[in-house]
Amino acid sequence: MRIVCISDTHSKHEEINHIPYGDVLIHAGDSLGFGSLSNLEDFDKWLGTLPHPNKILIAGNHDTCFEDNPEEARNLVKNAIYLEDSDVVIDGLKFWGSPWTPEFFDWAFNARRGLQLFDKWQRIPLDTDVLITHGPPAGILDLVVTHRGEAQVGCNDLLRRIFELKNLKAHVFGHIHSGYGTEIRKSDREVRFVNASICTERYQPSNHPIVFDID
Repeated sequence: MRIVCISDTHSKHEEINHIPYGDVLIHAGDSLGFGSLSNLEDFDKWLGTLPHPNKILIAGNHDTCFEDNPEEARNLVKNAIYLEDSDVVIDGLKFWGSPWTPEFFDWAFNARRGLQLFDKWQRIPLDTDVLITHGPPAGILDLVVTHRGEAQVGCNDLLRRIFELKNLKAHVFGHIHSGYGTEIRKSDREVRFVNASICTERYQPSNHPIVFDID
């Protein structure tokens, strides 16, 4: 199975130079610029022009319409499978999608570090093959550089849950634009981590989609 990953397009999807073909296209959140229903309608029409037979979408902290008007937003998504703390099985592989990120100002799908986020991640089924979250786990493609220095801002409780997912083959996320890239971690198994942020820190949609295969 060929999986094509994008995230954090922020309503600049029309500016993406090229999206490779694959069996599954994953968008790991922040598809929208202002989080409005009209933004979402435009984005869904664009999804409909892409040839991928399976498309998965989750929300991110900028995608406020999914939190403020959940029923209307979900009804507008006609060209992808929308996951929100839920799963879909494609060709025998279980994909789980979740929009939550650690609390930051008053964005959508924010949860407090500690028990609140721990409870969110405990919902992830142990037999998940491909995990899709908007934010990264702690210490993996989560580095932010500011005038105050560097900080790794991923979620510790998410990382701990990942260690418990014995079938996990890949984890796709975004949120931290500066963390764009891919990394493979090996312990008792090999897991591919993908930060698929298309927009850079300056919100230029110049990063390329990331493609990988699962045998």
